[in-house]
Amino acid sequence: MMTAILNIAKRSAKRQPMVLLDSALVTCEFGVENDFRGKPGKRQVTVLDNKSWQEACDILGKKIDWQTRRANILVSDLNLENTTGCYLLMGELVLQITQETDPCKRMEEYEPGLFNALKDHWRGGVCCQVIREGKIKIGDNVKLITKEEYESEKQRE
Repeated sequence: MMTAILNIAKRSAKRQPMVLLDSALVTCEFGVENDFRGKPGKRQVTVLDNKSWQEACDILGKKIDWQTRRANILVSDLNLENTTGCYLLMGELVLQITQETDPCKRMEEYEPGLFNALKDHWRGGVCCQVIREGKIKIGDNVKLITKEEYESEKQRE
């Protein structure tokens, strides 16, 4: 099964609701369409895998909207555990994974137990930095590659 973008979201300010998008321009300067956290740095864009999110929901025995996690991009069928330093390719967009997205105490405000359900196996997703900007849309293919594979591909360009 091919990994793809399932959903895209952004928020305009702290504690504001996530706004769903069908497509988005992701830039080095502003992240996903001027997302609140989109400024350059280690947490510029956050990516969440649907299976990991479903595992967290299953632990709680509840169906919870993925936007509760406050991630920017939801992808299908991609194990993101221990991928720091790897790259995500989404069309023209290139993201480098900088760290695990640690769950915050706000998760408990949304759903008691969610913080602990996200703690293990990187269920909260990953934080990324934009390496090459590009437009993305729901349904775009997603590819996870190592740093070595990325550097090799860059040399061939």
